[in-house]
Amino acid sequence: MTNRLILASEKNAAKLLDMRPAEFRELVEAGALPRGHEIAPGYVRWRVAELDAIVTGQAMAEAFQW
Repeated sequence: MTNRLILASEKNAAKLLDMRPAEFRELVEAGALPRGHEIAPGYVRWRVAELDAIVTGQAMAEAFQW
């Protein structure tokens, strides 16, 4: 099986964490959530696997650095 990289816009990343985009943005700026990755000029996306690791607690176990 190949590892697929699934990306989400800020709006969809916020939805995945059940929060408003403004709340999501504040937590990213505070360093509590990972920053997005610029995939092309002006296009920032978040890795769904990183967001999933936060929700499941795996991020704490693996000491994610963002």
